[in-house]
Amino acid sequence: MAASDHEGRLGEEFFTPGTSSFTEFLAAHRPELLVTRTLPEGVRAAEVPHGTTILALTYRDGVLIAGDRRATMGNLIAQRDLEKVLPADDHTAVAIAGTVGIALDMVRLYQVELAHFEKIEGTPMTLTAKAARLAALIRQNLAQAMQGLAVVPLLAGYDTAAPGGGRGRIFSFDAAGGRYEKHGFHAEGSGSPYARGALKKLFRPDMSRDEAALAALQALYDAAEDDSATGGPDIPRRIFPVVSVIDEDGYARLAEAETRRLSLEMVERRQARPDGPTARV
Repeated sequence: MAASDHEGRLGEEFFTPGTSSFTEFLAAHRPELLVTRTLPEGVRAAEVPHGTTILALTYRDGVLIAGDRRATMGNLIAQRDLEKVLPADDHTAVAIAGTVGIALDMVRLYQVELAHFEKIEGTPMTLTAKAARLAALIRQNLAQAMQGLAVVPLLAGYDTAAPGGGRGRIFSFDAAGGRYEKHGFHAEGSGSPYARGALKKLFRPDMSRDEAALAALQALYDAAEDDSATGGPDIPRRIFPVVSVIDEDGYARLAEAETRRLSLEMVERRQARPDGPTARV
């Protein structure tokens, strides 16, 4: 943020007690820095890069969040290696679906929002409050969503303050900022119906981290088979889905070598069973 005078000193607003919300601070002093965009004349929403598919599921020790790597513009592939899963803080992550540019700006603002709150208040937000703050950011994008520039993220976090001990939790949102807690698993994006169908047969609450990661990869593979906007493992280019986990030790992205190993194992199994694994009885 620019200084208030030519000598580089911070303005009075930085030393005035006020809200612990960085978004409200920007709205009061630099509203032009908030995430607001409109389509240029003659440009359609389909001509702006969109990203799908994302999913999250809880497992024995925490919560896993994952996404494919493809972004599309109408019937064209705009990007093959988009990063759709991003850490928000030490115990929270966001996966993005929808308009890529707005979604990435929104996540950056959200990261600052959480860090600002913790510095001002001296303690992190609760996970429920983090979900409410993200919903408020989405609500501010409603005018753009009405033009087809919607952002529909997933929030996954490890709730260290949960009664009875820490646990993984998942929140989904609609384009108007509605917030919904999901139990077990959830998926968003154009391939989400197929991903949820796969997770419905594969999900078990007592899965290990590797079992949960393999279930997520299977679900993304099923989504890619039926949804052209979802990208499966791109073995020749060595592009694989992003898979991250959050447990009591915090956020960690699975190493690319591990994601590659699990993806190749899955593809090999699919050669014998093209439709994927069946539900356990």
